[in-house]
Amino acid sequence: MDAMTTSNKILNNFIAQIARDYPQFKFQPGAQEHWSPRTNTITYKDSEPAEELRYGLLHELAHALLDHNNYQSDFELLKMEAEAWRLAAKIGRKYKIKLDDGHIQDCLDTYRDWLHRRSKCPACEMHVLQVNPVTYKCFNCGTEWQVSARRFARPYRLKTT
Repeated sequence: MDAMTTSNKILNNFIAQIARDYPQFKFQPGAQEHWSPRTNTITYKDSEPAEELRYGLLHELAHALLDHNNYQSDFELLKMEAEAWRLAAKIGRKYKIKLDDGHIQDCLDTYRDWLHRRSKCPACEMHVLQVNPVTYKCFNCGTEWQVSARRFARPYRLKTT
């Protein structure tokens, strides 16, 4: 048996074990890692290298166990991501998987960078918090701007005042 076949078998056994340990969720391969509370489905990227697939699967499982259904602000989303990574690391220990802190921080950095771009006032460049899920208002100069409610959208800022 070659190394690739052995690796695939170990990975398939890991996925099967997770599915047995958490029968309340459906597990399926897909194009993007995702937790769907609507369908109780955890989607993982089976095209990822084995280590990243395990990390992503544990992270999405953590979202499911934490009952992360929706969020009202960009900051709340970042907080949920950090909570899910903390729980994923704890669950990983049960399976003798140590999540790399560098990987976790790199993933969180994508959200931090996204939040940083969205929260920057297009007029005076002050960083502020949201007033609702799609609107920011600068407390420094009074400028308001709209952002997409979609998490994976580019951080466009449409100035409204």
